[in-house]
Amino acid sequence: MPIVKEIASQLKIRESQVKSAVELLDGGNTIPFIARYRKEVTGELDENALRAIEEKLAYLRNLAQRKEEVIRLIAEQGKLTPELEQAITSSKILQEVEDLYRPYRQKRRTRATMAREKGLEPLALTVLAQEAGSGNPLEFAAAYVNDDLGVGSAAEALTGAQDIIAEIISDDAAVRKKLREFFFAKGMLAVTAAKGNEVSPYEMYYNYSEPLGKVPPHRVLAINRGQREEFLTVKIEVGPEVGDIVLRSYVKSGIFASLVREAGEDAYKRLIAPSIEREVRAELTALAEEQAIKVFSANLRNLLLQPPVRGKVVLGIDPGYRTGCKWAVVDDTGKLLEVGVIYPHPPQNRRDEAKKIISSLVNRYGAAIIAIGNGTASRETEAMVSETIKEGLGQVQYILVSEAGASVYSASKLAGEEFPELDLSMRSAGSIARRLQDPLAELVKIEPKAVGVGQYQHDVSPKRLDESLRGVVESCVNSVGVDLNTASASLLQYIAGLKPVTAKNIVALREKKGRFRLRSQLREVPRLGEQTFVQCAGFLRIPGGENPLENTPVHPESYEIAEAVLAKVGYHKEDLSDKKEEVKRALNSLDAEKLAAELGAGAPTVKDIIFSLQRPGRDPRDELPKPLLHSEITTLESLKPGMVLQGTVRNVVDFGAFVDIGVKHDGLVHISQLSEKFIKHPMDAVAVGDIVKVKVLQVDLTRQRVSLSMKDVY
Repeated sequence: MPIVKEIASQLKIRESQVKSAVELLDGGNTIPFIARYRKEVTGELDENALRAIEEKLAYLRNLAQRKEEVIRLIAEQGKLTPELEQAITSSKILQEVEDLYRPYRQKRRTRATMAREKGLEPLALTVLAQEAGSGNPLEFAAAYVNDDLGVGSAAEALTGAQDIIAEIISDDAAVRKKLREFFFAKGMLAVTAAKGNEVSPYEMYYNYSEPLGKVPPHRVLAINRGQREEFLTVKIEVGPEVGDIVLRSYVKSGIFASLVREAGEDAYKRLIAPSIEREVRAELTALAEEQAIKVFSANLRNLLLQPPVRGKVVLGIDPGYRTGCKWAVVDDTGKLLEVGVIYPHPPQNRRDEAKKIISSLVNRYGAAIIAIGNGTASRETEAMVSETIKEGLGQVQYILVSEAGASVYSASKLAGEEFPELDLSMRSAGSIARRLQDPLAELVKIEPKAVGVGQYQHDVSPKRLDESLRGVVESCVNSVGVDLNTASASLLQYIAGLKPVTAKNIVALREKKGRFRLRSQLREVPRLGEQTFVQCAGFLRIPGGENPLENTPVHPESYEIAEAVLAKVGYHKEDLSDKKEEVKRALNSLDAEKLAAELGAGAPTVKDIIFSLQRPGRDPRDELPKPLLHSEITTLESLKPGMVLQGTVRNVVDFGAFVDIGVKHDGLVHISQLSEKFIKHPMDAVAVGDIVKVKVLQVDLTRQRVSLSMKDVY
């Protein structure tokens, strides 16, 4: 209960909601399932809230476990006091617990350790107490002179005592907390060149400083990388008044005051400052990583949920120079029809032959769209395709498709299983064509961090990034739902409750016994128990199955309610197939709240059922704008300031958005050019996949850069 209360307080969610969510999570329920089918229990918490609860729950349970461990370790040393135990128990964050444990942690041999071995700790405590009113400090220290222990004089004894005092001060949790706060409030991140003015990607940081509290996350990660690659030297600068925080807590009046002052200054310079700087840098990095992961996750979601291009035969081309352009034709279901290679570019320069092959393929298979990968030689290939279209392919259009991760997929075990007869280099063209037909189904085959829509993803914790991105993929797949009879194992494994082995078992059973006709047949799948069935069933669709409800998000546990809802307006489940519009209009007349009370069901569930029955087979992606198709090419040289073009947002980062306007490199719309209104982050204005109008501000042919604006274009 204390943890539930703490989560509720931090997330501003009712305790009853948090308690219910925690119980459901502990019961083995997945987040997509809870968010979709347990709304009454959680008070309609959405996926974002549930994931936040799950994250806080893990942190606080880990914190509680660490508190118990620290208390046990200190108690074993016989040094646990009621006050210390209370301080540890009441700590809100892990850093506070570690600060309190610091004085009792096993240390390597230090100057203070050696001084203690010489019997100088009583002297150190006497000096630190500063209670002697008169006399000479050397007189007090004389009693600790001991040649056998290596203390040759009173002065040496006082020096050893100061080493002990310095360590005591450096281990003081309260002092460390105050200093950490001071660093964040007053510290400046100061960066200089480590190798003179050598040319590097980090030249903008060769003489850079900024208050810690104002350094944007992407800059933190860039500076960290520059330091790792030894181009930058980084330090945190604070004013001289920082030392007063240490001295204020310890220096009193009396004959030992100067000794304590010296020990405090030594503690700060030698022990505290380097440690606090590392901690502050680590916290800055952690915050920057969280922002990078947040941006990557949002971009990935928008990429995965791009609308599919259905019912079209697609010719996919993976461009290249020396090794040629690989091509693949896939039918409207994604089935591979034919593959090959053309050589339109240097060194072969068989351009006319390539154009004839493309024309022949388009005419033979009725291809409506040519999908071109956006990697090496993509713009030259685009020019060749554009010419071919103009020379007689009529209504055929082309589109540039991000090929990020295509090579990763081509070399994967999964690609080998899908295309066992194809050479590794030939698989990518088929993947590019399928990405256009169904981005979600194809992109889930690739490791999420390889899809090319992040910022500094190689500079963040791989484990944390993988966890977050997997959650995004899981959320997208379940929000869309998948066809149980066509989905690959790589897609099925992201459905709530399913694991890779269970997903493979579903495909194996489908291949052995044929199409699934009912969701209940999932119970025949090896290693798919009742709990797993409950979690996954509602997210799996069976178009043309025995029960029309199984082509909707209505969960099998709610079929009786769904049939009662239909009966209320005079229809049956069979009418969902051939009387869609009539059923939809009739359901519009229902009062969900009132009907829920009549049926003894939850209002959120009844609302969702009505919505689902009005749209059987609905794919939420179909309601989004379709991809931008082209028939003519634009070159970098043809761009002029003031031109207004249409483009596709390819990536969104902290400082702006990159837009594909049909030239070799994506143009940058800086955050200041995204909107007439003030926005805190580019994501407040655009998302990956958006079709936008942009105005050309500047063209840099030397560096192949284009600056764009979205102001004054609508």
